[in-house]
Amino acid sequence: MSQAEAMDPGDAIRAMLGARDWTQAQLAEIIGRSPRDVSDLVSGKRAISPDIAKELAAALETPAQYWIELDGKYRLTQIADVDDAITRRARLHAFAPIKDMIKRHWLKPSDDAGVLEESVKRYYGIRSLDEPLNLPHAARRVNQEVSPAQWAWLFRARHLATAVQAAPFSRRSLSRGLTELRSLLLSAQETRRVARVLADAGIRLLVIEQLPKTTIDGACFWIDRKSPVIALSLRYDRIDCFWFTLAHELGHVASGDALSIDAELAGESARPAEDDAETEANRFAADLLIPQESLDDFIARTRPLYGRQKILGFAARLRVHPGIVVGQLQFRQEIPWSAMRPMLEKVRDNVTQSTLTDGWGQVPPPVE
Repeated sequence: MSQAEAMDPGDAIRAMLGARDWTQAQLAEIIGRSPRDVSDLVSGKRAISPDIAKELAAALETPAQYWIELDGKYRLTQIADVDDAITRRARLHAFAPIKDMIKRHWLKPSDDAGVLEESVKRYYGIRSLDEPLNLPHAARRVNQEVSPAQWAWLFRARHLATAVQAAPFSRRSLSRGLTELRSLLLSAQETRRVARVLADAGIRLLVIEQLPKTTIDGACFWIDRKSPVIALSLRYDRIDCFWFTLAHELGHVASGDALSIDAELAGESARPAEDDAETEANRFAADLLIPQESLDDFIARTRPLYGRQKILGFAARLRVHPGIVVGQLQFRQEIPWSAMRPMLEKVRDNVTQSTLTDGWGQVPPPVE
């Protein structure tokens, strides 16, 4: 039995033929089978049936049971290897959205589970799939549940962030940047200038299309203690969502939050903030875009007759795009999400002209 456990059938047949100075052709002639049959037995392509076990036993002076056990152990070993590869691949697909990451060129495809696992560990900067995920320089893990697809998106942003050039960041540069951003709110065309304004303020901006079935609007993190990064998904291609999400992430930068991943922040799926940090970031965003006392006054004077001309007039006085006003009114549930849709101008094509972008057919070159 120990011999049967240690050797595969092909090796055993070769050894016994060598001891007798026989060729495979001679064995084929002796047992009455074709040379191809014997070749397949030696190479492991053909299993040893009871009839073949009897023939080998008679020709090679061994018990037929020996060949049955030898082949059975060998086949089980092969199945165990396949099962191990399947188990490893299943674990990888549970850990990360492998198929989507390969499609987006974030990972190289491989049929070898071991090679693919090493690629995944390099992508996330971990030594084991058992390690908890977190970005370098993040002082804390985010409190909310983060899905595997959200982590993959966030780490893609981390990889690309170093390719964006930015001035040194400081509180003074942030203040200057916020003032300049405020001057861009009037026109959708001006969103092309946002990435440069932020870079001059020391903040790196990225646009990364979300992965399928993933809800994420934006994130804020730092590649070192003096280099903040904002990544946006532009999940909703409308001017109010772009500006509110950007302003919300700027609120995290202003507060020095090490890591924030924001989902269901803007658009029709927007939900109220669930903790103090998110509440503060929402307040920061709203005040940056429209002073809330001005909006409160407009609502008190206008409710419920929010006509197009009234919104246009209010937006013109504040020097903001009317779509931003519409978005604020929708978020406050003053008007339905279906109202004033023509004012919600698209901005993605403008933003991505000047911002490092991954998605919608654009694939940045590899970052070393």
